Amino acid sequence: MVKIALDATPLTELTGGVSRYTSEIAVKLAECFPEDELWLLSDQAFEMPGASLPNLKKGGGTGGILERRWWLWGLQNEISRRRINVFHGTDYAVPYVPISPTVLSLHDLSPWLNPSWHSAADRVRKRTPVLLRLGLATLVLTPSEAIRRAAIERFRLPPGRVISVAHAASTLFRPIQTRAPAVPYFLFVGTLEPRKNIGLLLEAWREVRKVHAVDLVLVGRRREDFPMLETEPGLHVLGSVPDERLPELYSGCLACVYPSLYEGFGLPVLEAMQCGAAVITSKDPAILETAGDAALTLDVGKPELWVEALTSAIENPALLANLRKRSLQQAAEFSWEETARKTREVYAEAVKRFRRKS
Repeated sequence: MVKIALDATPLTELTGGVSRYTSEIAVKLAECFPEDELWLLSDQAFEMPGASLPNLKKGGGTGGILERRWWLWGLQNEISRRRINVFHGTDYAVPYVPISPTVLSLHDLSPWLNPSWHSAADRVRKRTPVLLRLGLATLVLTPSEAIRRAAIERFRLPPGRVISVAHAASTLFRPIQTRAPAVPYFLFVGTLEPRKNIGLLLEAWREVRKVHAVDLVLVGRRREDFPMLETEPGLHVLGSVPDERLPELYSGCLACVYPSLYEGFGLPVLEAMQCGAAVITSKDPAILETAGDAALTLDVGKPELWVEALTSAIENPALLANLRKRSLQQAAEFSWEETARKTREVYAEAVKRFRRKS
């Protein structure tokens, strides 16, 4: 039996890509490797993932003096007390003292590429490069080859220390038979934040709506650094919605439109594809890996192309049908089972390398 601990702090947020990743990988590791013991650890209150599995357990600080500085002392205390074999920092961090093998998830480089994309990420910006430079993470895990290459270059990491393992979409996401909506709609799903480039989507949709009766539905938590949107005809800002509702929204849309400026993987793109939705998205390198040739990909610097693409989605049913077919084919290339298997291999490699160093 191997005892594996994951940082559960992302689960303090009910939505968002890192929260979803942490939940999915924890559950799937527990399902695929029932002989292992999986611990979710945090010094903050969090909800356990929905699945109830005997080998998926909850731990955290006990309130003692050593837990008051979690990453320096409290987490180390938990790792020692639980006799953890390997720790996975699911959100840019690992313990500050290397007493056991660790894997650090580096989801993307957005905190360093543009500070305005993450106004509250100063701690990550300062801490993570130090952890990497000091070798406190035995191995670094990225969700795409694009981020792997970027991480190696920016942080001057040995290539053999950085491993890419693609994410996947939950089996919850599947095509749903829906009634045709009273008014057709384009759909955006994701956190409402500056990096998602929602302004471009709004401008393109407004131009198209001058000619065609079509709505725009925005789904996702609004971050504090994203402005409140004024009410206007045809615009539906739903905020966070239950995951169970998303497949219906994806399945019923004309197209899922995702004009993000930068991504580490682009999970909403894959979720949409797994529901059989047509996808119109940006030519971000990581998104291109995820979407392959199954999406309509556009330059974010050319707004007129987005107007043309949205117009084509309305006027060209054959284009939509082709994109939907290719979406399902592309989505079939990904699974959380495969992600869990490859991640488990990374843990085993981290243990080997740590032993060689010790």
